[in-house]
Amino acid sequence: MPPPELEEFYASSYRRLVGVVAAAAGSAAEAEEVVQEAFVRLLPRWQRVQGFEDPEAWVRGVAFRLLSNRLRKARNGVRALLVHGPPALEPPPNPDRLDVERALADLTLSQRQVVVLHHLVQMDVLEIAAVLNLPVGTVKSRLSRGRVALAAALSDPEGAHA
Repeated sequence: MPPPELEEFYASSYRRLVGVVAAAAGSAAEAEEVVQEAFVRLLPRWQRVQGFEDPEAWVRGVAFRLLSNRLRKARNGVRALLVHGPPALEPPPNPDRLDVERALADLTLSQRQVVVLHHLVQMDVLEIAAVLNLPVGTVKSRLSRGRVALAAALSDPEGAHA
């Protein structure tokens, strides 16, 4: 909980700061965001900043720097878009992949780990045992149970999530 002096400072200066920053930003919403962020940054520094001749000037300065950073990032984003073009559209998800993801999600974490390491990373049972610090027999058991559960989930045309 902030100290009462900070709450009083916030209550007495917030609207004025937003008004000043909004005039520079051209957007009240943008001004509110940067002033709020400036107050967040003030919290751990309040003991020091409250002793300044004008603590509001400190918050205003932080807010203006934050606004400048945001505008610079936006300009850089526009430049990158102009240079590189828009990002490539991702094709719609493959229905088979979605089925596999759903089936994997239904496995226990321990089964999912060994199935993914074995089938996607192509590790053998000994490697999986070493990575997960498990006995080889445990890895084989989890892999077997995971395969059975996957086969059942993938062979059910309705699926467990239908």
